[in-house]
Amino acid sequence: MTRGEQRYAYTDLHAAGEPVRIVTGGAPPLSGTTLLDKRRDAMRRHDAVRRHLMLEPRGHADMYGVWPTEPDRSDCALAVLFMHNGGWSTMCGHATVALGRWIIDQGIVQATPPLTTFRLQCPCGPVEVRVETDTFGRTGNVSFDSVPAFAGPLDQSLEIDGRGSITVDIAYGGAYYAILPASHLGLDLYGSPFDELVAAGRSIIAAGREQLDISHPGESDLGFLYGCIMTDGNGPPDSAMTRNLCLFGDGQVDRSATGSGITARLAMAHARGHLAPGIACAFAGLSGVPFSGEIRRALTDDEVIVTVSGQGYYSGEGSLRVEPDDPLQAGFEVPPCLADQAGRSTT
Repeated sequence: MTRGEQRYAYTDLHAAGEPVRIVTGGAPPLSGTTLLDKRRDAMRRHDAVRRHLMLEPRGHADMYGVWPTEPDRSDCALAVLFMHNGGWSTMCGHATVALGRWIIDQGIVQATPPLTTFRLQCPCGPVEVRVETDTFGRTGNVSFDSVPAFAGPLDQSLEIDGRGSITVDIAYGGAYYAILPASHLGLDLYGSPFDELVAAGRSIIAAGREQLDISHPGESDLGFLYGCIMTDGNGPPDSAMTRNLCLFGDGQVDRSATGSGITARLAMAHARGHLAPGIACAFAGLSGVPFSGEIRRALTDDEVIVTVSGQGYYSGEGSLRVEPDDPLQAGFEVPPCLADQAGRSTT
């Protein structure tokens, strides 16, 4: 081992094709009383961990990660921070699905066949996780119940360069999303060139963050536009299957249907009076592998609890090394043009 070298241990999984890199060793202790305190500490003092694990040359532009830590709630088995190419998420459904399996396999929670239930503390709040388990210790489907989800503000106008004025709905599923059918952009989720869809989604995220005033009713840390979801225009109760393309963070493209995005879509459908509790629908993203989602119960006229279900699969494990004299030790992102290269390798 080189003097001054940083090493990390990790386990990789995926859920519906979206990666989940769980840090199992090498990360420093986090300071703070609450999980949101620890998230702020990670953002302020330990963002190098995210860059080492998520960005190239050890990660890639669409890598996604989990940093496990001690919960500050006695009713939770584990707490986690979520990270990606551009920063720190407040909720992640696909990672929660993968974590459900990993937590049982690691013995953090003892399996109680045929169904093991526990709570996971996420930055947006605790979620209840249920893992199908058998007497041989094998895990199957994983589901979780969301934090209270809600729609609003709906029918928001955005000015998009090259597209003029468009209308989006904002909904919260542990994170805030701008949601609209791709057809409202003159695009077809199945037929339009992929790069055009991605560019449109990134434009909506940028415009939404600049033009919309988004605030969370309980925690200021949660009040920001996280991503954009472009749908195929289908959805419950008219269709048992719908697809969407989700972009989040710094324009990252989700391979799954996005668990917190499904939660937001169902909260929006409920707010519009389109959907009652108990109606399940399949939601697929870029990989085509679906998650199931349904409104589990309505808390109020505005708030719902959503259940999202899927399966996680192991894809690898190992260690990563960061040598002190590596000119790319801080990680780097492939820039949209080479003129941006110098500023993106060290920021």
